[in-house]
Amino acid sequence: MSYLSGFLDVLAQYPVLHAFWVNITLTFWSGLLALVLGTLAVAMRISPISSLRGAATLYVNVLRDVPLTIVMVMMYLVVWTSLGVQVSNDLNTNFYWLAVIGLGLYHSSFVAEGLRSGVNTVPLGQAEAARAIGLTFMQSARLIVLPQAFRGAISPLGNTLIALIKNSTVASAAAVATESSGLMASMIEFHSSYNYLIFFTFAIGFVIIVIPVGLLMTALSRRLAVKR
Repeated sequence: MSYLSGFLDVLAQYPVLHAFWVNITLTFWSGLLALVLGTLAVAMRISPISSLRGAATLYVNVLRDVPLTIVMVMMYLVVWTSLGVQVSNDLNTNFYWLAVIGLGLYHSSFVAEGLRSGVNTVPLGQAEAARAIGLTFMQSARLIVLPQAFRGAISPLGNTLIALIKNSTVASAAAVATESSGLMASMIEFHSSYNYLIFFTFAIGFVIIVIPVGLLMTALSRRLAVKR
């Protein structure tokens, strides 16, 4: 019991709940950014303009093939250190939003692919009917194709969200030291005798976060599935 009580004392010294909250907020803001950029990318990929399709395809393929750690390190070493891009005068806040941008850019490619799979579930005749009644491409995409694509893409979008929750730990590569993986590394460094319990605690924390999200996405997928 003394070993366990010692671990609980160590746990009380660190802001573990706040670290998980940082991961949750990172997921929220970068998820919104990824959704916006991914929607724009998929709209470009189904556009009748070949140059837009090519640019969107290049964007998606490049981001999907670059490891997330490289993207996050580039946000720190290139965007901030070399280019001097600064979104806040406070360093911690600045690194936080740079991490949000990096996570959003990376996952927007997966959002775009998920939405493209949803677009493929929309019957071609509906887009042709929209053009027949005089709707432009953007009107057809906004009013007919994309709403159905979102319903058909709930499962892949849910998988992307779950991946984003777990990948938010890579924010430590962009100097966000207050999120869970950075805190875990610090705790293990100074309290190595409890390394297994520390690791297990953070692992359980992510299980508690991810399982409800998975159940919610499964329920939404079943509820919003398009009946053909």
